[in-house]
Formats: sequence, C-alpha cells, structure tokens
Amino acid sequence: MSTAPTTGGVRAVIRYRLFWPAAVLAVLLLANLAFTPDFFAVHLKDGHLYGSLIDILHFGAPLILVSLGMTLVIATGGIDLSVGSTVAIAGALACLHIGESADPGSLGTVLAAVGIALGTALVLGLANGVLVARIGVQPIIATLILMVAGRGVAQLITDGQIITVTSEPYKLIGGGYWLAMPFAILLSGLVALLAALLTRSTALGLLLESVGGNPVASRLVGIRAMRLICLVYVFSALCAAVAGLMVSSNVSAADGNNAGLWIELDAILAVVVGGTSLTGGRFSIGGTVIGALIIQTLSTTVYTVGIPPETTLVFKAFVVITVCLIQSPNFRAKLARRRGGAGRGAAPRQRSAAGATTATTNREVGA
Repeated sequence: MSTAPTTGGVRAVIRYRLFWPAAVLAVLLLANLAFTPDFFAVHLKDGHLYGSLIDILHFGAPLILVSLGMTLVIATGGIDLSVGSTVAIAGALACLHIGESADPGSLGTVLAAVGIALGTALVLGLANGVLVARIGVQPIIATLILMVAGRGVAQLITDGQIITVTSEPYKLIGGGYWLAMPFAILLSGLVALLAALLTRSTALGLLLESVGGNPVASRLVGIRAMRLICLVYVFSALCAAVAGLMVSSNVSAADGNNAGLWIELDAILAVVVGGTSLTGGRFSIGGTVIGALIIQTLSTTVYTVGIPPETTLVFKAFVVITVCLIQSPNFRAKLARRRGGAGRGAAPRQRSAAGATTATTNREVGA
C-alpha cells in the first residue's frame, strides 16, 4: 500500500531541476576514488585546508564567477563571448598598476589596481549592453567584437610579455587563505549567494525571465528591457574581471595571451549543464554553480586518470553531451516510449509463439 507514495516521491526527486546535474557531479567525484583512494580527504595544515575537494573548489572559483554572469546574460536571450578577454584585460591592468607603483605591497596600491580593473570592466560591459539593447546588434556579434579586440588590448597592455608582481595583499585574492579556506572560494560563494538572493528574493529574476522568454510581451507590459539587458552585461563583465583578478593573483602574473583563454566556452557549458535554457527565460543559479563544478571536476579527473592531452577536449565534450541528454526531459521521454513500444511489441510475439506451439500440439494429439 505504501509503494505508490514511495514511487511518487522518487519521481518527484528525479524531476527536480538540480537532480541530474547533482547526480552527475556525485558520480564524477566517486569515480576518482578508483584512482585516488584519499580523494575525499581534507587536511588542516598550518591553519589552511588542503585536499582534492578544496582544489576543485579553489581552481573552479573563476569559472563559477564567469558562469554566474553568463547565466543572467543567457536568461535574457543573449550571450557573452567577451568574458575571456575581460578576464585577461582585468588581470593585465591590475598587475601593470601594481608593478609600476612605488610600493607594490601596500593595501592602497592593491585597492587602486582592483578599482581600475573593475572600472574598466564596467565600461566594457556597458559597451556590450548598449550594442545589444540600444543599437540592436546581435549579442553573439557584439560580444565577438570585444572577444577579438579585447584579447589584442590585453596584449597591448602587457606589451606582449608576462607581467610578474610581488604583492601579498594582491596574492590574497586568488592564492591566499582566510578562515582556513582559500579566499577565492569564499569570494565566489559570496557572489553566488548575492546573485541568488537578488534574482529569487526580489522581482529581478522574474523580470529577467520575462525579457528572455517573451521580449515583446515584456515590453508591452512596461518592463524596461533595455536597462535590464545593459545591467546583465555589466554584471557579466564585473564577474569576469573578478575572475581575472583571481587568475592573475594566484600566479602573481598577468598573461594577456593565455589568461581566460576559452573560459567563455566552459562557462556556456556550465550554464547549459546546470539547466539554463540557451533560448532565454528559465535559469538556475544553483544549477550553474553545480555545472561549473562538473566542468572543473571533469578537468581534474582527466589529469588524475592520465588521459592523453590531445584527447582531453574530446573526452570533455563526450561527457557534457551525455549529461545534457540525461537531464533532457524530451530525451528521457523518447527512451521511455521506445522501451514501452519494445515491451508491447514483445508481448504479441510471445503470444503468437505460444499459439503456434498449442496448435502444433493439438495437431499431434489429433493425429
């Protein structure tokens, strides 16, 4: 008698938006136990936490930030391909300012460098938003312009060289610790929490979904879509800038050519794996965080298993496609229908075979 409620509860859990991404993340993490028995071990040494799980969160923090900004852009029906270039520009500007200052280790110098990077990112994001919302340029074209030009600007800032800096306050952003945890984890978690609160505890999330789901209807009911679109592109650029500060401070250097290279593609994959629709409208902050952790865990697994570097991208693409198919309701429904059709087709064949056997037996008895 209790089977039906139990089955209904299981189905409700499976249909939950974050179930499949969380299940895939759990499977990837558990798979690492076969190659690293102490994969889940976390150690406290000199007041700092160490372990494979901490490393995944630490190295995945920049991707989480970029993916958060990408989520809100995609929710409005857009795309932002310029985040990788923004990562490189922010890191280059910050390191250039610190390297040329008289006192690189002072807190004032670091705060000024961070302010310059964030201010520049604000301008870049606003430029993307104006091109898309005001001028009407397609988002993929508008952001592709900055993706190409921005990478060149980053290399002009660094003069084609790698700028190295020595600054303890700046090192804290991407490579330091606070309260025993890597500061990058705490910072990315704070941004994710603020994004979730702003989009789910206020009307902002509903407005973004309405703009992405039906821009014409949202405009007719009085929603200022242009302002919202500009806002999400600015937010995306700021998230990318903070990620750029993390990347450059973690290695105490700025590389205008390689910093943030192709991170926009990983961010889009994280958003899609997390359940956000690329056509706009529905989005999930929690799903994006899980998606980013899946991408980072996948990268860690690839290196742990020892998969050849030339096949890494192919392996990653295969896993991402599999995840997207698994969590697709339409794909699961088609599989269920095929299984049901196969089951119904097997029954008549079995009945026909049974009938043939009975007829043969009757003829033998009659004979």
